[in-house]
Amino acid sequence: MVSENSDAQGDTTALALKILVAGGFGVGKTTLVGAVSEIRPLRTEELLSEAGQLVDDTDGVDQKVTTTVAMDFGRITIRSGLSLYLFGTPGQDRFWFLWDELSQGALGAVVLADTRRLEDCFPAVDYFEHRHIPFVVAVNCFAGARSYGAHDVSRALDLDQGTPVVLCDARDRDSGKEVLIRLVEYAGRMHTARLLDSVG
Repeated sequence: MVSENSDAQGDTTALALKILVAGGFGVGKTTLVGAVSEIRPLRTEELLSEAGQLVDDTDGVDQKVTTTVAMDFGRITIRSGLSLYLFGTPGQDRFWFLWDELSQGALGAVVLADTRRLEDCFPAVDYFEHRHIPFVVAVNCFAGARSYGAHDVSRALDLDQGTPVVLCDARDRDSGKEVLIRLVEYAGRMHTARLLDSVG
C-alpha cells in the first residue's frame, strides 16, 4: 500500500492499494489492466522474436505477437483519496525475477487463468500461496474454449478452501471491475483475520 499527502495542508491522505495481475503467457493480463484503467496504461510490450521461440510456448495463443517484458501499470480511482494501482506481471519464466519487486506491499493479486492452458497459472498460484498474498483466480473466458464452472477450476488447481474463483472477460471493463471488487473484499477479510490472530 502507498499513501501520500493529497493537499498542501496535509489534511487528507490519499491511499493507494497495490494489486498484481498475474498468470501465464498470453492469458490476458495486459488486456485486463488496459480495460479497467482510467488512465492510459503504461505497457512494456515488445514484439515476439525468433530468438524467443525456443522459450516462449505460444501453443493456444498463436495470434499473439507481443509480450510484456517488465510490467503493465494502470490506475482506478475508487473514491476521493482511494485508488487502486494495478501492476501486470510478465508471464514468462525468464522475467520472474521482477515478481518479488512488484509484489512488495501488494494488497493482493488476480491470477488470470485460461482453461485451454490451465497449467500455465500453477506457478502464479504457488507464488502467492507460499508468500501468503491473498489472491483470486479469474478465468478469462476465451471464445471457443470449453467452459468450466468455478468449482471445477478450483478443484483442478487444488486451491485452498475459500480462495475465490470468478469467471470474467478480460476485455470488458465491468467484468474486470467485478474481479477487482471480489479481490479487495477477499483480501480485506484475509488481512482482518490475520490481524485478529496476531492479537488473540
